[in-house]
Amino acid sequence: MELHGRTVLVTGAGRRVGQAIAVALGARGMHVAAHYHGSADGADETVRLIEAAGGTAHALRADLGDPDAAPALVSQAVAALGGLDVLVNSAAVMERTPFGAISVAQWERIFALNLRAPFFLCQAAAPHLAGAQGGGAIVNIADLAAFETWPDYIPHGLSKGAVVHMTRSLARVMAPAVRVNAVAPGTVLLPEGWTAPEGEALRATTPLQRHGTPDDVVQAVLYLLQADFVTGETIVVDGGRRVRH
Repeated sequence: MELHGRTVLVTGAGRRVGQAIAVALGARGMHVAAHYHGSADGADETVRLIEAAGGTAHALRADLGDPDAAPALVSQAVAALGGLDVLVNSAAVMERTPFGAISVAQWERIFALNLRAPFFLCQAAAPHLAGAQGGGAIVNIADLAAFETWPDYIPHGLSKGAVVHMTRSLARVMAPAVRVNAVAPGTVLLPEGWTAPEGEALRATTPLQRHGTPDDVVQAVLYLLQADFVTGETIVVDGGRRVRH
């Protein structure tokens, strides 16, 4: 897929990895709908950075915890961009949830944002992506937790494991018009609230002996968008942590 001139909706584009993806795609000439919920200042910064690079962007607010938000956000993006060629599902929540103290409210919140919203965004976007010239594409941002067991993050890992399965299922359902892939990052940014010693322990037990950066995820997203013979795959970007097992 040639990226220049294409349209893309990036969720969670006001902060962290989602922001890095949106800015990188905008810098490559894509017209970006930058979704945010609580990060209005971050979304404004995303738009400024894209425009400074010569691109175009629109900040769109939506609470993806609302069951009706996904189709409405797709409609907003299509109206703002004049169509939709690419969807990047990056918005997510990562909460520490020790077993034995997990509440139903936490469970519902995690699955609503990490799994339900991406699925219904894909469903709502499907007709637009299928009509894209040369085909459309979806990239879901999963997590290394989809492949490992993290005792303090069981609902998170379950939701991200389901994203990997969703990616494979939708790749089959939406072929040949739309390719669907995923990226599963390891530590490219420390989870919010983590201490320096916790971060150092992760670095020391990573085969490449360093943390990654959001740009490592960006590079995987760029590859998947431009790899026209790849669908249903999840690229793990984790510095080798998965090969420890």
